[in-house]
Amino acid sequence: MKKTKKSKKSSKKKGGLLSGILKGVNVEVKSVKNERKAPKKAKHVKAKSAKHAKKHKDLFDSFLDTVKVDVKAVKGEIKEKETSIFGRLEEIKNKMVKATRETKIKEILESYDKASITIGVLGGHSALDVCRGAKKLGFKTVAVCVKGREQTYAKYYKKREDGRGIIDEIILVDKFGDIVNRDVQEKLRELNTIFIHNRYFWVYCDFKKIESEFKVPIFGTRTMLKLEERDVPKNQYYLLEKAGIRIPKLYKDPKKIDKLVIVKVAEAARGYERAFFFCNNYESYKQKSEDMLKNKAITKEALQKAVIEEYIIGAQVNFNYFYSPLTGELELMGTDTRRQTNIDGLLRLPADVQLEVLKYLKPKLIETGHIAVTTKESILEKIFSIGEKFVAACKKEHPPGIIGPFALQGSVVAEEGKEDIVIFDVSMRIPGSPGTISTPYSGYLYGESISYGERIAMELKKALEENKLELICT
Repeated sequence: MKKTKKSKKSSKKKGGLLSGILKGVNVEVKSVKNERKAPKKAKHVKAKSAKHAKKHKDLFDSFLDTVKVDVKAVKGEIKEKETSIFGRLEEIKNKMVKATRETKIKEILESYDKASITIGVLGGHSALDVCRGAKKLGFKTVAVCVKGREQTYAKYYKKREDGRGIIDEIILVDKFGDIVNRDVQEKLRELNTIFIHNRYFWVYCDFKKIESEFKVPIFGTRTMLKLEERDVPKNQYYLLEKAGIRIPKLYKDPKKIDKLVIVKVAEAARGYERAFFFCNNYESYKQKSEDMLKNKAITKEALQKAVIEEYIIGAQVNFNYFYSPLTGELELMGTDTRRQTNIDGLLRLPADVQLEVLKYLKPKLIETGHIAVTTKESILEKIFSIGEKFVAACKKEHPPGIIGPFALQGSVVAEEGKEDIVIFDVSMRIPGSPGTISTPYSGYLYGESISYGERIAMELKKALEENKLELICT
């Protein structure tokens, strides 16, 4: 009886992990024990016993292998739980940092002279569009400019005594990243500045510093800018998938390329620009990437981080939106398409000349501007629908979500007698396309077309009147 109790106690200690395995081999283990006790009377019994012994040895070896596998599984589960715990702790830490930052920004907003708010921008990208709208609605403006690149703002569009011009003040810095310097921030706060972020924030500045050290209120969700990067968690692809918006097929392994793809890899010279190339199988991928590496157009590190994306053949359109937390409505500000060098110049050549030129010149897709375009009314409902889905996904996955301007960039494709929209890029802030005012969509809502800058100023003015700046500034 003691032996039986001991056996039960031992079995209990092993827990649930091995119980299933032990039940499976219980009968065989008992058989082995009985055979060990049985007397060896005859040769045929010995032979049978030897046969059983081999059988049970094989069974026991299999049992041990299974135990090893389960032990590895347990270790893996423990490691996974540890990772999950540390990840959760990091998440809690980030929430605490965010809460502290939001409290600080709220205090700064409360200290501002609401009758003397200044709209601030980095001197580039969409600065003029923002400042024009700000001046139209009575705000002051300030542009933070890099020395040597300031004349557009300090001279050509500087506010004149006769009322012309849109830039009231400029702050000169050695580089855009210096915007986090204490003296620059103090000057911005003295001016009661609300900053409008644009692409320059993620091209020239450090995300972490902007998120944690830039103690100036930003119109929009400051922590969403980094999600434009394709190598960060919960990035634009993740959000698009969560929203149920169609995106191109992505390839993690270049060996699995089975159709025309575009490879998006950062340039060696300018990391913020992408050196695109096209291929349709692994062999062409290998050849083209090796050529670019040899010519030092890209680096090995950048190639490892590159996005390999199905190339969508369709009419490329950027859908430019504005979401208002004050009204809960999504607006379509306008639609445009890109002008890119040198591909636009190549496409103007006759086909036979293109083939000759391409022997000596590689195509590039460097963005140089935008062209206002329109879309058929029959697809407007779908355009609004994907925009609303994206806003909802951002609210859930990255609260408070999208505030103000953003853009979904993609292609309209024709399939099986109907059009569909495939999105391959997202701007989590104001797009650099002032020409959207030339499209009719904002005019259908407001009676006349308005620019992004004017719409941002309208939102800020409404928030000031309703004492709700904290809803749209972070």
